Amino acid sequence: MHIVLNNPVLYVVDYPSVGAIEVIDKRRARGVLLAGDTALRFRRELEHVMSQGDDAEDFEICLDGYDALLTQPAIYQ
Repeated sequence: MHIVLNNPVLYVVDYPSVGAIEVIDKRRARGVLLAGDTALRFRRELEHVMSQGDDAEDFEICLDGYDALLTQPAIYQ
């Protein structure tokens, strides 16, 4: 398990041993566990956004493409 990103918009954890990535949209308190090609695509898009800087709007735009998949409630303890 590797925490890739933790900012006011997004929380991302990579699980390289199983080829999955967990994405939590903090704005909506929703998340998803991505695997396979979808996880690879998200990693590439996130790396691109991160290389551009830390503008919250860029992260929001990146997440908007995965909105339909973010269906699991995020429970904070």
